[in-house]
Amino acid sequence: MNKILSVENVSKIYGQLKALENVSLDINSGDWLAIMGPSGSGKTTLMNVIGCLDSPTEGRVVLDGLSLDRLGSNELTAIRRESIGLIFQQFHLVGHLTALENVMVAQYYHSLVDAKEALEALAKVGLSDRSKHLPRQLSGGEQQRVCIARALINHPKILLADEPTGNLDEANEAIVMGILSDLHQHGGTIIVVTHSPEVAAHAQRTVVLEHGRVAKDSLPVKINQLASN
Repeated sequence: MNKILSVENVSKIYGQLKALENVSLDINSGDWLAIMGPSGSGKTTLMNVIGCLDSPTEGRVVLDGLSLDRLGSNELTAIRRESIGLIFQQFHLVGHLTALENVMVAQYYHSLVDAKEALEALAKVGLSDRSKHLPRQLSGGEQQRVCIARALINHPKILLADEPTGNLDEANEAIVMGILSDLHQHGGTIIVVTHSPEVAAHAQRTVVLEHGRVAKDSLPVKINQLASN
């Protein structure tokens, strides 16, 4: 297996608070990892460090052979733009732009905008007929699918999703997880931060954080197994 990401003895300290303490993980290309843990356990901090939104106080992150601790802020921005797709619980869509234009924003910061390619990305998440709609004209599930299309438009090496179904009802959660499952089946590398055992059950592997440390690193318990116990 080709290792695409290494988190090596990473700690993140804010004043007296250790948000992460000596965390180490190896992730292979094509893996699907779920990160779980109670509020304040360090899940989002770890995602931010992996996603080049923050830097570790100690340790290092190596992405596809490149040590990120040696890079400046502009270089980290470039890595985030070109190699990492980010999906947020709160969507972060631009309100005055259409669904198509919101996807094209990611292209603009990466290279050249291509409306045809952006429309194809929307088609992959089932939103061809909603491309001209503004965010306020879309349901929460549709907005999240626009976010997924935006995250995938530049063909990232890793897709990071922070509570991607946290604001969705059961039906839209199933749609979003189906899209992620299809991406994974086609070789995508996915890291999902979640409180939901149902979401984590889709992953190959689950890491549980407690007080900023890795408390458990294992294959997930499938939902049907829970039901039978």
